[in-house]
Amino acid sequence: MSLRDIHTPVLLERCIELLAPALERDGAVLVDATLGMGGHSEALLERFPGVHLVGLDRDQDALRIAGERLERFADRITLVHTVYDGIAAALASAGFDSADGILFDLGVSSLQLDVADRGFAYSQDAPLDMRMDQSSGPTAAYVLATYSEGELRRIFERYGEEKLAGRYARAIIAARQVAPIERSGQLVEILVAATPYAAQRAGHPAKRVFQALRIEVNGELAVLERAIPAALGTLPIGGRIVVLAYQSLEDRLVKRAFAEASASTSPAGLPVELPEHAPRFRLLVKGAELATDDERARNPRATPVRLRAAERVRADR
Repeated sequence: MSLRDIHTPVLLERCIELLAPALERDGAVLVDATLGMGGHSEALLERFPGVHLVGLDRDQDALRIAGERLERFADRITLVHTVYDGIAAALASAGFDSADGILFDLGVSSLQLDVADRGFAYSQDAPLDMRMDQSSGPTAAYVLATYSEGELRRIFERYGEEKLAGRYARAIIAARQVAPIERSGQLVEILVAATPYAAQRAGHPAKRVFQALRIEVNGELAVLERAIPAALGTLPIGGRIVVLAYQSLEDRLVKRAFAEASASTSPAGLPVELPEHAPRFRLLVKGAELATDDERARNPRATPVRLRAAERVRADR
């Protein structure tokens, strides 16, 4: 099975269309802040032959696979092992002080979902790891073994928006008194057993808990909250950013950061907006753009996506 069989980039043509005005000149710099298996980057490198790619990923397996996929562009790519809030340092390490185009494709990647032993998918029994960077940090099994009932409830409510958070936290605490919870299959059994039958019909009981654990293990929301302003800060006038988010918590952070960047800072009551108070960015799409019905049919992983994009129109003071 080829990479193209297991990884269909989400909203690919729309991302290319939005980034194109910033990438058409020779020497333009593109940052793929969530490189994954390199599907978006491959298409952008093909479409814009003068672009240099700086690809970031915390997952060393993803960097290896993307490096193989993009090998024919070796003289135009720099791949960096880092979390995406380190975007400015990654650019500097590649010899650049700014980026003309930036792409974020948030959430868990196809690679992480499709490789069973990473523990991201509740449909496959595997060790409960869930680290995007397997070289460091606590695993999901560690979280389940050490967090208190209150802490588990908090992350299930906050990161999974799970209505049964308290019930699930109690069930996990009870189960771990009997045996360590080390595999995804064990956790799924615990959650299913703790779920009222009526609630099971509303969707798989494990979905939101697995999402919450993944976000906690990888510090995803805290990283994202730092990363979007950091990324905006690297864009020159005319530079563009596109963000694909797949769940409401991520999208809210992106929406807020874009709203702040595209708002006037003019004090209320001034009859004329002074240049120094004008917005630094303009939004390129109204609200959050969704995948079309055709794209959802072709690529089910596009179903929850929310796309937002912005362009810098004024330098920082």
